[in-house]
Amino acid sequence: MGSMDLLAISGSLRPDSSNTALLRAAQALAPPDLRVTMYEGLAELPPFDPGLEPEAAPPVVQAFRAQLQAAGGVIICTPEYAHGMPGILKNALEWTVASGEFVDKPVAALSSSPAASGGERALAWLTQTLTVMSAQIVPEVSRPIPFGRSRVKPSGDVVDPALAESLRAILAGLAGAVEARAARAAQADLP
Repeated sequence: MGSMDLLAISGSLRPDSSNTALLRAAQALAPPDLRVTMYEGLAELPPFDPGLEPEAAPPVVQAFRAQLQAAGGVIICTPEYAHGMPGILKNALEWTVASGEFVDKPVAALSSSPAASGGERALAWLTQTLTVMSAQIVPEVSRPIPFGRSRVKPSGDVVDPALAESLRAILAGLAGAVEARAARAAQADLP
């Protein structure tokens, strides 16, 4: 397979977020044939309006959906706020329920926190939401990442070699799931 595009979504708006830093680290560690693009529009998405038909969504939502459609896979990294994922991330996901961009899309679901739990509760909520949306969560690359703030700098520079290895494995596993999905789709198109 040639080059592959992944979309990375951080559930945090904080400029020095360890979740965003982890995704920047993954972006920097990606092999040349794997392009990881950071989604930067989370704060601009308006509150989800279930009364709108998918095609009537605001332009910023349409742009978000287009980025999801173009990506072979998605990496989401969420912080844990009040034992769950932030409302702003849930809002973004809700904008895609009716339009279906996550249906059968390979996803690496991650959470990070400064605690030893790594944000397990937020990850559980994220996983439940993505499952309902029929995303293809790749279990072997979905995990909590404990002590995130001490393992990666806000710039995305990884301090912990074990974390760098883990991020490389996450990227490789997600890329493998994207390739497998493409192979299944090609097989289904055969006469």
